Amino acid sequence: MDKSMESFIGKQLIANLFNDKGVFVLPALTLLTADNIRLIRQHNIILVERDVLHLDNAAFYQLAIDDCTAAMENIFDQIRYSKHKRVPMFELRSDVLPFIQQISEKNDFYGMLSALQSKDDYTYRHNVAVGIISTLLGKWLKLKPEELSMLTTAATLHDIGKLMIPAEILTKPGPLTDEEFQLMKKHTTFGYEIVRDTVGTNHNQALVALQHHERMDGSGYPFGVLGNRITDFSKIVAVADIFHAMTSDRFYRSASPLYEVLLQMEENVYGKLDPYICRVFINKLMQSMIGNDVELTDGQVGTIIMILSHDPLRPLVNIGEEFIDLSRHRSLGIVKVLPK
Repeated sequence: MDKSMESFIGKQLIANLFNDKGVFVLPALTLLTADNIRLIRQHNIILVERDVLHLDNAAFYQLAIDDCTAAMENIFDQIRYSKHKRVPMFELRSDVLPFIQQISEKNDFYGMLSALQSKDDYTYRHNVAVGIISTLLGKWLKLKPEELSMLTTAATLHDIGKLMIPAEILTKPGPLTDEEFQLMKKHTTFGYEIVRDTVGTNHNQALVALQHHERMDGSGYPFGVLGNRITDFSKIVAVADIFHAMTSDRFYRSASPLYEVLLQMEENVYGKLDPYICRVFINKLMQSMIGNDVELTDGQVGTIIMILSHDPLRPLVNIGEEFIDLSRHRSLGIVKVLPK
C-alpha cells in the first residue's frame, strides 16, 4: 500500500463509495481500515481529501476504539468456534493494530482514556486498551520500532485465553469462589498455547499471554516466578493491564479515580510491578496532567503547573497567587484530578 493511500486509515468516508462502473464498494461514514484501503485499491479508486472527514480527537478515539472492540469480539469468536485455536492474524493486522498505532500517536491521554472506558464489552475493550497503553509505554521506554510493533501485538492478545473461560465466570457480578478463580487463572496458559500455535507470532509474544499476571516478588500466577524470569514485554503489559482494569467499571465494582490508581501503583512499585517501568508510566501520566485542576485534602482547588521528577505524584500547584510544592507540604495531598 502506498503512503498516500495509507494516510487515509482512521478517517471516515463522507459519502457512499462506488467504482467507475457504478459498483457499490463502501457505505458513507465507514471508518477506514487497512483492509478497506486494500479493497478500494482493488477497485482502482483513488481517494482524495474531499472524500473523507477529518475527525477531532474525541470522535476519532470513540469511533476507532469502538471499531477495534467489535473487531476483537469477532476475532475471539473466530477462535472460539474454530477447530484449531489460532489467531486470525490477517484480521488483527487489518482491523485492530493500525488503529492502536494511530491512537498511540495522538497526545490526548484523557480523551483516549474516556473512549477506553468499558461499556458492556469489557472483555474485548480491555484487550484494545492494554494494546494502546502498552504501545504508549513502549514509546516512553524508547523501544525500537520493531520491538514496539511486537509489543503492540502481544499486548493486544494478552487476554486471548479468556475465550476459553465460561462467560458466567468472566461476567460474574460478585467475587469468584476459589474454584472459579483457579479456572480463571488458566486463561494465561490457554492464551500462551493459542498465541504460540499461531503463525506470525513469536515466543516472546506468547510469553506475554502467560506472564502478564506474574509479579516481581513472586506473588503472581500461574507459576509465581520472580522478576528475573519475567520478560520485559510481560512487565510492560502488567502495568498497562492493572492500570486499565483499575480505572474501568467492572461487573463487580466501579472504576477507581485516576489519581488514586496511580497512588496505589506507586505503593506497590517496589514489590509487585517493575519499579522502573512503573515510575516511567506514572511520570508520563502526571506530565499529561499539567494544566489540570486538582482538589486538595483541605478542600482547596489548584492547578498543576509542574511535575517534580523526584516525587511526581506531589506536584507544584498554583492556588490564586500562591504556589504550593506538595513534595514539601506533606500534610497536603491531592484528592482527585479534575478533567479539563
